Amino acid sequence: MKRVLLAGVAAALFALPAFAQSLKVGVTAGPHAEIFEKVAAIAKKDGVDIKVIEFSDYIQPNAALASGDLDLNSFQHQPYLDNQVVERKYDLVSVGKTVTYPIGVYSRKIKSLDELKEGAKIAIPNDPTNGGRVLLLLQSKGLLKLDPKAGLKATPLDVAENPKKLKFIELDAAQLPRSLDDVDLASINTNFAIEAGIDPIKDAIVREAPESPYANILVVRTQDKDKPWVAKVVKAYQSDEIRTFIQERFKGAVIASF
Repeated sequence: MKRVLLAGVAAALFALPAFAQSLKVGVTAGPHAEIFEKVAAIAKKDGVDIKVIEFSDYIQPNAALASGDLDLNSFQHQPYLDNQVVERKYDLVSVGKTVTYPIGVYSRKIKSLDELKEGAKIAIPNDPTNGGRVLLLLQSKGLLKLDPKAGLKATPLDVAENPKKLKFIELDAAQLPRSLDDVDLASINTNFAIEAGIDPIKDAIVREAPESPYANILVVRTQDKDKPWVAKVVKAYQSDEIRTFIQERFKGAVIASF
């Protein structure tokens, strides 16, 4: 009887998927977290058990991934990763596109860019890539001209023409929603806008075009990029089920980029 029982236990163990994998995935709170909870449910059917870990800023997820505390993260676009790799020497790489968050400009004091007065204060993200995309957006609206050599990493120092003498206040991206009462305009990343109860479609004065180089990505350590679990996570994320969820849940505020 004892032998039969042990044989049954052994058979049950060998019946478990040989590819079962437990992963820790870092995301920022808001849409990234919501989407990845759905991804986790899909990936689980393919033998991948994902624990979603939320962060409140853009600095910690890459540091945690590089140190081995995470297996993958989903919160950043390619220009941001490229800058982090150069500045912090991270050995990280993109393995797939996820979503695009067209960045928006918001205000509690004006309803149109035409109402901006001379010397108006504009809060922008303090990281080079997201700050740069805001300045490029404002340039496209005729508010300023940038040094063309600055490219995607433009900073306020690259403003070549500023007819309204706009003043730029650089803040951590997560703090920008709180700045709305203190500035004339604040450019807020869509994930932080949604988390703060701001509707990117209805509340933005102007918004970036959906087609941009700022598609978000799935990121792993370079040494892991060819491991089977990576392909499974990418497949789960880039599924029709996730595309439909993004369309129905965010109604254009977040756009599937796969």
